[in-house]
Amino acid sequence: MIQFDKKSLRKEVRTRKKQFSTEELIKESCPLIQQVLNHPRLQSAKTVLLYNSLPDEVYTHGLIKQLHNEGKTVLLPVVISDTEMELRLYRNPNSFETSSYGILEPIGEAFTDFSSIEFALIPGMAFDKERNRLGRGKGYYDRFLPLLTKAYKVGICFPFQFLPNIPTEETDIKVDECIY
Repeated sequence: MIQFDKKSLRKEVRTRKKQFSTEELIKESCPLIQQVLNHPRLQSAKTVLLYNSLPDEVYTHGLIKQLHNEGKTVLLPVVISDTEMELRLYRNPNSFETSSYGILEPIGEAFTDFSSIEFALIPGMAFDKERNRLGRGKGYYDRFLPLLTKAYKVGICFPFQFLPNIPTEETDIKVDECIY
């Protein structure tokens, strides 16, 4: 197998993603989201961290609403600077603004009770069998994930994003499990 550096690997994954329409990716997301919904750690969790998906990511918009409607405390990340993100509470589908990255982000105060988060669903450009994650390259999650000391971290990606191995650095944070 050809070894890629992170930048080349991101480019390769972007090329793979472009082979699918947004509608196809939403359809491909359904069995993955069902696995998330069936996950015992999610079912028992009261406070969960999700992400508001971009068009090329596993589609989470329905999941966010469903878990909120089930009474779970749903948190979503918000980019606040070139190096930082914070968490905010999801209140309803109308309490969002679009970020500079084109992501719908909840409006409101920062959530800082990180120890109460029991389950975290983490996006990535790619994951591997060692539970390594390749992000988009800005390092937001690598800086943030160490704060989630009690959360069970589940990476999620399409099957074509699950790779034999990903180049890693000391600052990269592994997930506890990956759904693909």
